[in-house]
Amino acid sequence: MLIMLSACSGAPVQEMSDARQAIRAAQAAGAAEKAPAELSQAQALIDEAQRRLQRREYKQAEANAVQAREEAVRALEAARAASNNVP
Repeated sequence: MLIMLSACSGAPVQEMSDARQAIRAAQAAGAAEKAPAELSQAQALIDEAQRRLQRREYKQAEANAVQAREEAVRALEAARAASNNVP
C-alpha cells in the first residue's frame, strides 16, 4: 500500500516525457514557422511544469505537462494543415 501511495504522489515523469515528445514532433513538422503561437504556448507550459517539478509541486506540474502536450498537438496539427495547403 505504501508503494502505491508514493507512486501517486511522485513526479509526473510520463506526462513530462509525452509533452516533450509532442513539442519535438511539432517542431519537426515546422510549427515554429506555421504555428508559432501554439508552439510557444506549449513551450511555456512545459517550462512552467519543470519549475513546478523543482518545487515538488507535482499535481500542478502534471497539469502543466498535460496542457503542454495538448498545445503541442494543436501546433503539430496546425503545421501539418498549413503544409497540406501549400501549392
